[in-house]
Amino acid sequence: MPDFWRHSGFHLLQSGADGRLRATDDFLRAYFARPEVAPVAESCAAELALFARLQADPRAPVSAADLAALADPDARDNYRVVLGFRDHLLAHPSIEAAYSALFVDGAGNPRDFAAGGVPPLFADQLAHVIMRHLLEGCEDALELRAAELFFREQRAHAADGHLLLADLETVQQQAARAREGTQFGNLGRLIAEAQTPLAAVELDVLDTGNAALYWERDERHDLAIDLSYGRAALVAFCRVLEKWLLHFFAMPLEIRPLRRIETARMGWFIGLDREATAMLNRLYNGEPLDADQQPRLIALLEMRIGDERGIAPAARGAPVILALAMDQQNEVRMKPQNLLINFPIERAA
Repeated sequence: MPDFWRHSGFHLLQSGADGRLRATDDFLRAYFARPEVAPVAESCAAELALFARLQADPRAPVSAADLAALADPDARDNYRVVLGFRDHLLAHPSIEAAYSALFVDGAGNPRDFAAGGVPPLFADQLAHVIMRHLLEGCEDALELRAAELFFREQRAHAADGHLLLADLETVQQQAARAREGTQFGNLGRLIAEAQTPLAAVELDVLDTGNAALYWERDERHDLAIDLSYGRAALVAFCRVLEKWLLHFFAMPLEIRPLRRIETARMGWFIGLDREATAMLNRLYNGEPLDADQQPRLIALLEMRIGDERGIAPAARGAPVILALAMDQQNEVRMKPQNLLINFPIERAA
């Protein structure tokens, strides 16, 4: 089977006997080689020495005096952020534990992610490498493409009964080329920017009939998927969600697409992004969605948990509702941490 997502960092990690990922020196070194941290021509002697020391031993302690010796204030700030993240990784027994601890405490209660000082990009990278681990050996290219929602923002476009999701960064890049007159693409016309009505891109739409394309283009991010109800990509998205939750909670569960929500049976819900969370809150409280909200609710799912021991009483005996939505700019920003924060387990007070 072809390899995929080589740039995720997965190949720099080790998998423990418990199935969890362990940070290695090579994985840590990669953060110090990032362009925000790696030396440039103007770097001072102290910065060059610090970089060399961390390349030799990426776990080496770095003091406040070491950082103060750097002449460039931006370099000082960048090192402070990366070192803080390194220390966070090293303080936990696995990559999964480090990721989870960004959002929930030891009792499973929510943490203020913003207060932790970790850039959202680094959290996305951890989600990326964890998902790469979960999909090891997966032969379903639609699952791999659907899994990209966990760490890459998307642009949605609804037309003719189809709901296409394309990689937001790729759409923006190709829209810029379109404005410059560059030609590209084959299928799947998508409105590129709400602010620029005439700008459009063309992308191949991945489906069961052309799934082999993914193995050739897994890191080009130029394949769209159709997340409409009844399409294979939506089912693949359900399978990926199941893998993520099973890995973190070890509970048997099944997720399937829904056409509509029966609010009378809505005992527990999980919004997979900020927009969907706000919509589900309204429905849970018996309030109708606003006129502009309904079209932006792009995926409805129900989760059934096989063994309800340890499940919060409010979630027992009825499916848990999950939803994904786009914002007013047709952009989709999934928050996989919501699955950890809001999974209906009983938590300590």
